[in-house]
Amino acid sequence: MIYHNEITKLLNTKKIKKTAMRILVLQFFLEQNSAISLPQLEHKFYYSERTTLYRTLKTFETKALVHKINDGTGVTKYALCESNCKIEKHTDIHPHFYCEKCKITTCINYVSLPKIQLKNFKVFTTEIIIKGICEVCNKVA
Repeated sequence: MIYHNEITKLLNTKKIKKTAMRILVLQFFLEQNSAISLPQLEHKFYYSERTTLYRTLKTFETKALVHKINDGTGVTKYALCESNCKIEKHTDIHPHFYCEKCKITTCINYVSLPKIQLKNFKVFTTEIIIKGICEVCNKVA
């Protein structure tokens, strides 16, 4: 397995029990440069039950291994968290870019979002989706 040591370390660090499906799904995440949806996982792991894949994603999210992305398409996507993400609170607060040509959503990790405080409001999360044409599609156009 290409990422065996990294996968084992990530699962151990996040206190996630190692199962064959979790190892395979995590390896798939590590091989991607963009966010992944449940339908994409179902396509990749067509031999697995949807429930198993969904539970794997939920476990990864609960343990702060992946974060959920709502890019406005109506399909929830997931991407690996930054290493400092904690179970109590996801700390990877960054914008996401949705390419309107190739339909790929990407984390923009090198841009941090400011902590937004609103008077008399309790803010839980901040999400910014940037839409346009990605670097790859822009070169083709």
